[in-house]
Amino acid sequence: MSYQPIENYGIIGDLNTVALIGLNGSIDFMCFPNFDSPTVFASMLDENKGGYFLITPVLDHVRNKQMYIPDTNVLLTRFLSSEGVGEITDFMPVEDLHGGNILIRRITNVRGTIKYKMICSPRFNYARSKHEAKLEDNEIIFTSLGEDAMVLKLKSNTKLSVKNGEAYAEFTLSTGESVDFILEQVNEGKASRTNLENFVTDTLYETMNYWKGWVELSKYKGRWQEIVNRSALVLKLMTSYKYGSLIASPTFSLPESIGGDRNWDYRYTWIRDASFTVYTFINLGYTKEAGAFMKWIEKECEDISKVGYLGLMRTIDGSNTPDETILSNLEGYKKSSPVRIGNNAKDQIQLDIYGELMDSVYLYNKYGEPISYGFWNNLSEQINWLCENWHQKDEGIWEVRGGKRHFLYSRLMCWVALDRTIKLGAMRSFPLPEMWKRERDKIFSSIFEDFWNDKLKAFVQYKGAETVDAAALLMPLMRFISPKDPMWLSTLKAIESELVSDSLVYRYRNKEAASDGLKSGEGTFSMCTFWYIECLSRSGQLQKARLYFEKMVGYANHIGLYSEQLGFQGEHLGNFPQAFTHLGLISAALNLNSQLNDERNRSYIDEK
Repeated sequence: MSYQPIENYGIIGDLNTVALIGLNGSIDFMCFPNFDSPTVFASMLDENKGGYFLITPVLDHVRNKQMYIPDTNVLLTRFLSSEGVGEITDFMPVEDLHGGNILIRRITNVRGTIKYKMICSPRFNYARSKHEAKLEDNEIIFTSLGEDAMVLKLKSNTKLSVKNGEAYAEFTLSTGESVDFILEQVNEGKASRTNLENFVTDTLYETMNYWKGWVELSKYKGRWQEIVNRSALVLKLMTSYKYGSLIASPTFSLPESIGGDRNWDYRYTWIRDASFTVYTFINLGYTKEAGAFMKWIEKECEDISKVGYLGLMRTIDGSNTPDETILSNLEGYKKSSPVRIGNNAKDQIQLDIYGELMDSVYLYNKYGEPISYGFWNNLSEQINWLCENWHQKDEGIWEVRGGKRHFLYSRLMCWVALDRTIKLGAMRSFPLPEMWKRERDKIFSSIFEDFWNDKLKAFVQYKGAETVDAAALLMPLMRFISPKDPMWLSTLKAIESELVSDSLVYRYRNKEAASDGLKSGEGTFSMCTFWYIECLSRSGQLQKARLYFEKMVGYANHIGLYSEQLGFQGEHLGNFPQAFTHLGLISAALNLNSQLNDERNRSYIDEK
């Protein structure tokens, strides 16, 4: 085994967790049974110790291709050689079909005659726990001997054996023949399946129909429908069936620079993502998903009813994010250490999340369902607290670890929090204290007075700064300033000069930017690129926006997925796939498509 590029992976999932499957047919990352559970396979983070589940032809020269069955999360991995063609169908039946926690792999020989091998090598509890493997009636039972006390069962319709705690099989298939493998959690009372082939075939069709039916609910029928649908499918895969929360990414500690120390755990739900998620799901027509996320915010997050600094992230069930710890037993992706689980950014002060929270509530109340009066009262208490604390320093959207600042983006989103609360209150005729409007207007004036740099002709990253920040791209997107306002266009020009490389956007670059306390570098942030494209679109630069959008689509991996960042050579960096990037893609596509339609309609009217 050796490390594959991050972009070489596809994902499947059951709305409880996901598995990352490489072009070589190996599952190299899977937390099980939930998104934030310990890993069972983690060879992405240590090629020797992490564990994997490999199916591969025993051939010297093979080409690999990978694709999704259109409009589904069923993944095909193909092996192409002069001796024959093989194909793995990988999927996980979603929870409301079969209760989840089942991984299914079918290898089919399409042409020729090929010998294959299968190795299933789980490593429980982040590869920290030993395990036993026993063969019973051609089923291999893996039992973790650690604290996690998990039991997995591998079942197949080909002969299995155990070697050094691993499941192993070798088999030869001719044209049209197939072999099935099912890996699932052992639960008392679950019936054993007698006809494996029929079960796999039936659940494959059920799973395909589930995803196709879900995609058909989308209202988006515009340009770039395929990439928008794929992004929506990715977001759905990262949404918890049980709780309605959306994780930032299903992986942890994939590096933002190879060999560097920017390795974070993203398997949690950021309140910051709330407004972008609700906006996206509502605009695509997925009000059920938007409502489930809003219910999670209201019911699961205890912070909403407690006045004070709002926690910026939660686990999928709404509980506290675990403290950051280092897995010293894993070397990290391509020796990028440390490997971290948990996230200490949970304890930071990030005032911007009040704005994202209230924007999401406002949008859902307007386009989904009216919020309850009790929820309004809890939110009102938060807004009262914010009125007294919006001027405080914080760590900001980029979660800097080099000291608090008065960040522009935090100030902007405090304004959004008050603005959306006032609009929501007026919409529902709720009581509106005069203090809210007064403080909103103070914040508005503060942004123009304290964050405008007359020398740069731009809004800067923090109070007194001499540099810009890509987070400022959200100023017009949050409707704080007109996308055609001269002060904004001047800021956009400064961002282009300092942060844009061709069409790709760094979050900040200047040495005067706020320090994040880390030494290693980073790539361009893909979500910032999509924000930039949407700003171009809204400012009327439609042809430039369209060119950059379509160029950015070309940076997706072979099946339309994006990690957090892109490196110097266009390689994917950071946790993969990243929800925020796919949210940004959909938002940019929706706006650009609408603007292009308006331009076409105007041209048609002028011609008439």
